Amino acid sequence: MKHIRLGIFFIFFFLLFLFYPGDNPILKLVAYEREVFNEQSDEPAIVIKPIPVVNIQAPYLTAEGLYVVELDTFTPVLKKNEHLKFYPASTAKIITALVAYDEYGQNDIVTVNQATVEGQLMELIPSERITVENLLYGILVHSGNDAAFALANHMGLKNFVEKMNLKAKSLSMQDSYFTNPAGLDDSLQVTSPYDLALAARALLQNEYLRKMVGTKEIVISDVDYKIFHRLTNINKLLGEIQGIGGLKTGYTELAGENLVSFYRHNSHDYIIVILKSEDRFEDTASVVNWIDTTITYFTPEL
Repeated sequence: MKHIRLGIFFIFFFLLFLFYPGDNPILKLVAYEREVFNEQSDEPAIVIKPIPVVNIQAPYLTAEGLYVVELDTFTPVLKKNEHLKFYPASTAKIITALVAYDEYGQNDIVTVNQATVEGQLMELIPSERITVENLLYGILVHSGNDAAFALANHMGLKNFVEKMNLKAKSLSMQDSYFTNPAGLDDSLQVTSPYDLALAARALLQNEYLRKMVGTKEIVISDVDYKIFHRLTNINKLLGEIQGIGGLKTGYTELAGENLVSFYRHNSHDYIIVILKSEDRFEDTASVVNWIDTTITYFTPEL
């Protein structure tokens, strides 16, 4: 009987140490691995996202190229000539900004060596020393061609343009080719509505650049605080239509009126690409109204 009690006593304490080893490193080696049953699986949970559904036909637009896509699922809801090649005009600066962000530090100092550029300018002064960050504001807010060339010339124009095309290729922009950082007309420089949606998505994924395209107005300076530039966003819809978060305008005689917009409605985000329009702002406003009144969402089941 005494031996039985000793046996039960031994088994009790053995199990106690086995399941509750405390801080003893020796006992921990043989302890039952209870943690395994509390670990969560590394397998990602399957998330079913709602898909936009179009209920009404497209509105009348003057744009020859159009691509409207719901950003979260990249589901197109409107499209027209989405892979036809157009002149990008200043929408090319989306790629210019992405390359500059990749290649430079935001506080890197650029010395302006080419201030006489045609088109829209932020009025840079020859030999002005200015940060990359302020030049990025110059191209994304004010669409300054001089700012675009200043960024490109900082590493060499040819090298920078090569990187623009490499960036476009990395984003699967198969309809695009770039020859200059400002979007000045060139018979070889082309893009498509679909490709610009890809470029816009890449920019919006960058919180640093995303903040810039949503800026209505800003005053920036050179590094010595002697030269100041007031920059005003060319996108007049920014601040006038609720949900418009800016992005990039573009215009030349050959390109017509271009506008790439970011729009948020009922917690859903959209990219709106308008190319070769007779009135880019009116066309974009029509698309926004169409989204508001037309789109519903369907969540598929597993």
